[in-house]
Amino acid sequence: MPLKRYQAWPKDQPFLFPPSPQDWLADDHLVYFVLDVVEMLDLGRIEDVIHAKDSRGQRPYNPRMMVGLLIYAYCTGVFSSRAIARATWEQVAFRVLTGGQHPHHTSINAFRKEHLAAFRDLFKQVLRLCMEAGLVKLGHVALDGTKVQASASRHKAMSYGYMKRLEAKLEAEIKSLLARAKAQDAEDDARLGEGQDDVDVPAELRRREDRLKKLREAKAALEAEAKEARAQRERELAVGCDQRAAEAEEERQGKLNETLATRHREAAEALSNHDDDDDPPFVTPDGLLQHRPKARVDGTPKDKAQRNFTDPDSRIMVSGGAFLQGYNAQAAADDAFQVVVAASVTNQPPDAGLLPPMLRLAVENLGTPPTALSADTGFWTVEVEESSRALGTEAYVALKRSKHHESQTQPTEGDPPANADARARMDHRLRTPEGAALYRRRKSTIEPVFGQVKEVRGFRRFSLRGLAAVSAEWDLVCLTHNMLKLFRYGREGLATG
Repeated sequence: MPLKRYQAWPKDQPFLFPPSPQDWLADDHLVYFVLDVVEMLDLGRIEDVIHAKDSRGQRPYNPRMMVGLLIYAYCTGVFSSRAIARATWEQVAFRVLTGGQHPHHTSINAFRKEHLAAFRDLFKQVLRLCMEAGLVKLGHVALDGTKVQASASRHKAMSYGYMKRLEAKLEAEIKSLLARAKAQDAEDDARLGEGQDDVDVPAELRRREDRLKKLREAKAALEAEAKEARAQRERELAVGCDQRAAEAEEERQGKLNETLATRHREAAEALSNHDDDDDPPFVTPDGLLQHRPKARVDGTPKDKAQRNFTDPDSRIMVSGGAFLQGYNAQAAADDAFQVVVAASVTNQPPDAGLLPPMLRLAVENLGTPPTALSADTGFWTVEVEESSRALGTEAYVALKRSKHHESQTQPTEGDPPANADARARMDHRLRTPEGAALYRRRKSTIEPVFGQVKEVRGFRRFSLRGLAAVSAEWDLVCLTHNMLKLFRYGREGLATG
C-alpha cells in the first residue's frame, strides 16, 4: 500500500510580489476596528505635547499608531511594554497595526507615561461612541471595586515601628564599622604599608549608609503624611463641634462645643502646612477618599502605619482572603451592555464613602444622571441617599451581606414611615418589588466587567507606579473594555451614527 503524501510546505518560499497586509487577516478582525476607531478620536491633547518639544532630532512615531498599539494591546491582554514590542515582530495583527514599524519597548513605555493625562479624555470619547451606538441606556448603573496588584511587592513595605528599630540597628552597625575601619586602617598600615587595603570595610559601610539614607527618607515621608492625616482629623472634629454647637439647645453646651472647635482648629494649624485654599488632602482628583496612615494625637505615626519603598502610594489590601500590595480600582457599569461609564482608583482599601464621587464622575462623563445606582454593603454610608438624589439618581445600597441561599427578607409596599432614618428608608426601598428586582441585577452587571478584565484579558497587575499613573492606566483598561463592547455589539450603530 503506497504511503500517504503530504501537502507541500513552502516555508522557504520567497514572495514573488510584495504582499498586502490587508490580506493577512479576516476583514472583520479586531485590529481593523481599532484602526477605524482611532481615526475617529481627537488626539489634540497628545499632539500638543509632542509639538511643544524641540522639532530637531529623531522624528517621533505617529501618535495614532502609538495610541492604536496601546489600545489593541490592552484589548488582547498584552500589557507589558516589552511584550508589546515583541508582539510587533511576532504577531500578524500587531505588524498590520504598526505598518511594519517596531517601536522599542522604551519608546512604548515613554509614550504611555508621557500621555497619562490624555487617557481619561480618550476614555470619555470611546464612551460617547458607545452612547451613540445605543449601548448605554442610562437606566440602572452598578458600582463596585476590585483590588489590583501594584507594581510592587508587599515584602517591600515596612511598618513605622520596624523602621525605628531598623534605624537604630543600622546606626549601631555603622558606628561599629567606623570603629572597625579605623582599627583596620592602623593594622593594614603596619602590616601592608601605608595606603594598602586588605579588607574592604568602606564598601560595606557605604552599603549600610545608603540603606540608612533610604530608610530615613521613607520614615520622614511617613511622618509627614501621618501629621497631615492627624491635622485633617482635627479639622473634621472641629466641623462636628460646630454642628453640635449650632444644634445645642442649652447655651452652655453650645459654648463648650465652640471652644472645642477652636481647639481642634488650632491643633490642625499647628500640625499642617496645608492651606485652606488648596485641594483637600487625602482626596484624589476625582474626589475619592485616600488612605490615611494611622497617627497619634501629636501627629506621629502609630507603629503599625506602613509605607512601601517601591510604590509609596500603594497599600496592603485584602483580596480573596489574601494580602496584596495594591490599589482599589473602581468602576460603574450601565446594565444594558455592561459598558463602563465611570472609572477611578484610590489607595483606600474599603469602599465606604466612594459612592458619591463615583456617581458624580458618571454624571460628568454621561452628561446626565442615570435613573438608579446599585452597590453592595461596602458602599453604605448615611449620606448615600441624600447625595445621590441631589444628582438626580436613586441609590440602592445593601445594608448587610446576604449569605448564599439565604431566605429573602419580608417584602414591603408603599412608603417608609415618616420618622424613618436613612438606614430604615434604604432597607424599605430594597424590600420593595422594584428595589429587590433592580438590586438583583447588580452582580450580573458589574461582576462580569471585572471577570472580563481580570480573567479573560488577564489584567491583574498595574504596569505603572503612583496613584496618578495607575489611575490613568485603569482608564486605559476600562477604555479597552468599552472598545470590545463596541466591537461586538455596536459596530452597526456606530457606522450609522
